[in-house]
Amino acid sequence: MDILQIENVTKRYSKHTALDNVSLSVPRGSIYGLLGPNGAGKTTLIRVINRITLPDQGRVIFDGKPITDEDIYHIGYLPEERGLYKKMKVGEQAIFFARLKGLSRREAIVRLKEWFVRFGIESWWNRKVEDLSKGMAQKVQFITTVLHEPKLLIFDEPFSGFDPINANLLKQEILRLRDKGATVIFSTHNMSSVEEICDHITLINKSRNILSGSVDELRHRFGENVFEVTYNGEGATFESAVAPMAELLGTAPVADTPYICSRIRLKDGVTVRESISAANEAVDLRSFKEVIPSMNDIFIRAVEGTL
Repeated sequence: MDILQIENVTKRYSKHTALDNVSLSVPRGSIYGLLGPNGAGKTTLIRVINRITLPDQGRVIFDGKPITDEDIYHIGYLPEERGLYKKMKVGEQAIFFARLKGLSRREAIVRLKEWFVRFGIESWWNRKVEDLSKGMAQKVQFITTVLHEPKLLIFDEPFSGFDPINANLLKQEILRLRDKGATVIFSTHNMSSVEEICDHITLINKSRNILSGSVDELRHRFGENVFEVTYNGEGATFESAVAPMAELLGTAPVADTPYICSRIRLKDGVTVRESISAANEAVDLRSFKEVIPSMNDIFIRAVEGTL
């Protein structure tokens, strides 16, 4: 069952259409990537989900029914532009945000202490926010976002400002939250993170949803029929054997081995079995594997309209 459904949502500001008939479904218990270039409409969609702004057309279904203001207590939102009160102490500010989400002061302190230990930031409790670096402040705000254990978590560029070690820490926590039953939406430009942790994605461009699906399915769907072939033999012999059925894209020796690796694109109508058979008659074939495009490649091709 989907925890969130966006149905034909349109949002306009004066003469600008920020969202144009956008629809998508977020499976319960998944990590869902919301992708798109700057200005595509991602942040507007997140604001619609959080009821910060209302759509001009369409509707948002949360947990099986039209979303209401009360449902916002079941959503945790970490915006790209962080907002902490600089003069407050870290612990008191975290308690303040927890109380806004319905936790008692006692329960907030218990949960916060656990998270501060997990992140190794126990010594920050009595420090003022203005004394924290950007990355340190982001850790605190991440904790305040997830503390009330909402059904749906929305992170807008959650890894910006983090060094690789802390970015990896955050990824592991997002995966752990997913495994505990939370659903996660995160908006990002970091395609490597998408491949590492996302189950599904939607790509928004020029205010419209232009691509949706599971990460694995999309990577296989948009493969360009390109294969890497590793073999022992003469490169010219291999090229001659596969020339009627494939375009040769490049050939290079495999370092510290007697093998050669060629990259080919099969012509329309040619099967993998036919090309393997032709190659195997000409050279000593070691491997024949499809080159699956990265999400970064798919993102660029989709935005440029070349998919």
